[in-house]
Amino acid sequence: MILPITAYGDPVLKKTSVDIDASYPELSTLIANMFETMEEADGVGLAAPQVGLDIRLVVIDASPMAEDENISKEEKAFLKTFKKTLINPQMLNEWGEPWAYEEGCLSLPGIHEKVFRPGNIRIKYMDENFVEHEEEITGLAARVVQHEYDHLEGLVFTDHLSPLTKRMLQKRLQGIGEGRVHVRYPMRFHRWKK
Repeated sequence: MILPITAYGDPVLKKTSVDIDASYPELSTLIANMFETMEEADGVGLAAPQVGLDIRLVVIDASPMAEDENISKEEKAFLKTFKKTLINPQMLNEWGEPWAYEEGCLSLPGIHEKVFRPGNIRIKYMDENFVEHEEEITGLAARVVQHEYDHLEGLVFTDHLSPLTKRMLQKRLQGIGEGRVHVRYPMRFHRWKK
């Protein structure tokens, strides 16, 4: 089932999400719905706050990023198989020279800006079967995880931008929050004005 994407301006996007356990109601259905929603919206990652839930759950399918012509064959091959469910993730470490890459977000449609992030991460998480994993991830896959992890911490990618860039985007962000945006996927607006 396609879920509505929570638009910028909804308080759930500013909350720190809470851990869940295997008893969370209909978790497998929620995970399947989040993957379906992400794919329908042409996303590569989706965090639970983006569907209105303040829980520590992320789904990722980075395979569309493998089409980027500017990456190595090795990274292309890795991205094609980088599909994960992250439950209760914990960022253990981020390192390396921060590098810029243009990011967008399903909750902030139409806005794309370069964000600097370190190229390497170490993360601990549970998969959809509540099996614990600890992994080092690099490159674009690390960036996707960092972007989605931010959502669980109450951040969106524009929080990483300079004050000047944020001011320049303010009217567009306000418009998104008020529902003045056209997308081909369903959205939920907190401050919808008729």
